[in-house]
Amino acid sequence: MRNETEAHVKEPFIRMTKRATMPLWKSWLIRIVAVVAALAVSGLLAFILIDKLKANPGRIGDFYNCFINGVFDSTTMVWKFFKGTAILLCISLAVTPAFRMRFWNIGAEGQTLMGVLGATSVAFYLGGKMPEWALLIVMLVAALFYGAIWGIVPAVFKTLSNTNETLFTLMMNYVATFLVSYFLLKWVPSGNALGELPFGHLSNSNKSEDSYIIIIVAVAILTVVLYFYLNYSKHGYEISVVGGSENTARYIGINVKKVIIRTMLLSGILCGFAGFLIGSGLNHSITTDAVGGQGFTAIMVSWLAKFNPIFMLITSGLVIFLQMGAEKISEVFDVQGAMPEIIVGVILLFIIGCEFFINYQLHFRKKNAAGGENK
Repeated sequence: MRNETEAHVKEPFIRMTKRATMPLWKSWLIRIVAVVAALAVSGLLAFILIDKLKANPGRIGDFYNCFINGVFDSTTMVWKFFKGTAILLCISLAVTPAFRMRFWNIGAEGQTLMGVLGATSVAFYLGGKMPEWALLIVMLVAALFYGAIWGIVPAVFKTLSNTNETLFTLMMNYVATFLVSYFLLKWVPSGNALGELPFGHLSNSNKSEDSYIIIIVAVAILTVVLYFYLNYSKHGYEISVVGGSENTARYIGINVKKVIIRTMLLSGILCGFAGFLIGSGLNHSITTDAVGGQGFTAIMVSWLAKFNPIFMLITSGLVIFLQMGAEKISEVFDVQGAMPEIIVGVILLFIIGCEFFINYQLHFRKKNAAGGENK
């Protein structure tokens, strides 16, 4: 009776199974199709929502050109592209060791902001009281220390009390923001902006490109170092094992708690380094929005690159490319509000969504030879 009942149970119309493997050419073909589809949909949205395009549909080519001109319109814009890519890449590198360990560190925004606070506070209190090179070293140490503290606290609570690291690190972003607000109120009681500090500049040149070069080279070196650390060192191996299975790691003698704390300490230090680059090489000051949401964007960059530091060169560059293109759209078509960000969001949604079809396969219910559906 039971077998007869089971025989008449229909197979689901759609089944989803995880792919074992997929040829490299096919996975990249899916990504290319996703990008083309994303550009088509974003162009349609722009045509519907942007008044200047509705009035003159022939300018749709200008819409797509904005993504290119947003970066390559001038030498200055090209430098800004590489600078933006380097900073986003640095923060993405910082969250990657924790993500490989399946420790979901959502606190890179706060950890980086604390790095900016550490560097800025040293420049504020000690600027002009010691040689510039010594001031920069102290700023770097302070930034790394502040970032490390903000990274290690969630790890300690995770190992001692098994707290939820996602929620814990997320909440610490707000604490970092309030701390910056406190110090800004202390430094500038009038409530005005702090303004650019005259000391603690990464480059003494008046050309911003000189600071950009230092940032780009430093992050490039960091990318290579972290790649080898994660893939060819004992610590990197332990991170991968703990990420795969904590029980397996304990079985082979790995101290899981030690690995968690050490890895989050590293993530915090790298976020602090990004904060140092922002504070000493770019802003020379601090606001509560000094990181600009890049701590959250870095999560997507790292995930899209499958936690591979080398691939993050591409994904971080893609995100900055789209953001600068969106800014150009606002300028050319006089668009107000969040429309350019919506277009970028649609493109990224397609790019992220295509990973589903790379990792999973859909099976549809087939009809049998008699014309009916398989049971």
